[in-house]
Amino acid sequence: MALSMPAIMKTTAARLSALYLLLFAICAVLLVFYMTSLSARMLTGQTQETINDEVLGLARAYQRGGLPLLVRVVEQRSRQPGANLYLIADTNGQILTGNVQSLEPGVLEAEGWTTEPFSYRRFGEGELERQRNPVADPNEPSQSEVQVEGEKGHNAIALVLRLPNQMIMLVGRDLGEPERFRAVIRRALMLALGMMALGGLLIWFFVGRAALKRIDIVSEASRRIMGGDLSGRLPVTGAGDEFDRLSENLNSMLARIATLNEGLKQVSDNIAHDLKTPLTRLRNRAEATLSGKHSTTDYRQALEGTIAESDQLIKTFNAILMISRLEAGYSSESTSRVDLAASVHDVVELYEPVAEEAGVTLETSGQDGFAVEGNRELIGQALSNIVDNAIKYSIDSNSKPTVRVALDRVGREIRLSVTDNGQGIPDDADRARATERFVRLEKSRSQPGSGLGLSLAKAIMTFHNGRLDLLPADPGLSVVMSFPEREDR
Repeated sequence: MALSMPAIMKTTAARLSALYLLLFAICAVLLVFYMTSLSARMLTGQTQETINDEVLGLARAYQRGGLPLLVRVVEQRSRQPGANLYLIADTNGQILTGNVQSLEPGVLEAEGWTTEPFSYRRFGEGELERQRNPVADPNEPSQSEVQVEGEKGHNAIALVLRLPNQMIMLVGRDLGEPERFRAVIRRALMLALGMMALGGLLIWFFVGRAALKRIDIVSEASRRIMGGDLSGRLPVTGAGDEFDRLSENLNSMLARIATLNEGLKQVSDNIAHDLKTPLTRLRNRAEATLSGKHSTTDYRQALEGTIAESDQLIKTFNAILMISRLEAGYSSESTSRVDLAASVHDVVELYEPVAEEAGVTLETSGQDGFAVEGNRELIGQALSNIVDNAIKYSIDSNSKPTVRVALDRVGREIRLSVTDNGQGIPDDADRARATERFVRLEKSRSQPGSGLGLSLAKAIMTFHNGRLDLLPADPGLSVVMSFPEREDR
């Protein structure tokens, strides 16, 4: 979905890009002015230092040989390549010697450093210019005209001194090199500023547009999900960036929500179908009791049966609520260090009389010292449900009924297995269905139960970040509770 420019500028990414670009531009402009000013001051300082050295050398020459030696030294230095500006003038400012042909008016009137750069022409530049650009009037321009022309020449700074005989000496340096250097610095920084601005625009165009496109795709997927399509998922490109991480977390949340909705639907269906039979049986029993004349004993037996049936319904409702809480992750049960060997010992001790009465041998094997992070009561309840099922369904064994509870470590998992030698569940699909709510694979329904034992055990294992596996034991069935190994800190 394409965005117009006003709409794009309303986005956070575009605003941040514009702010960063403005900040970089301001910093670059300030850097241009600072570097230009700094380089100019540095070159001016070096120029003044050079002129001072020249003046000291000329002063020593004047002290040794007076004006004649000073003039010879000035003439000699004036002819050297890349020479500084040298000028000796009379008291009226008339140039006597040096490599300066004309000056901007007023330069020689004040003694000391010139306050501002001045214009000048070197000796012979006027004649060379007239040869290159001949004029109609062959007459020689006057000195004032030359000085006016000098205003269009080079720029320089100089130190003006009065000699003891009131003659004027000027020593200066052309500013062409500092100005060229300053121009180079300015051009380089301006080019860098332009490249930075262009780079910022390109980065925003490619990276920013890609980010906005990703956001549009996520928004479109979110609208579909809000429209009721809970099977929809946010796109993941595999780049591993923050958008992918956000999409993965939201997809996990959506999958969790879908699981909870499915669980809620199952609970509703279970209540509507599986609990209808015991409620109907309760009503029929009460109606049959009230339909005729019965003795006090009959009424008492009917009430006792109703209470027993009601207790079983309450247990069923409690199991359903416990499963729902555990699957939703909202259980208020606290966790701590649980010794699995102690839990096995307690459950086996509890069910030994039941197993002995049913003619089933209850055995244990494994080592002590296996601990997990969890809830002791929940683990005990899950193990109790599994052991109770194993005892009930091992009675039909062709050999001596036996139930074995084993505890061992496999890799980084601690496995608690309950194995019987009964008929087992040979079909893979039936073993997968056995952990669903109210599923009872026994067609005769001769054994008591509500079909919630393994479902509750599976929910408890999910709460402990473990898993519940139903494996064939050949003969019989092995129910394995796999816990992640506890990391001691």
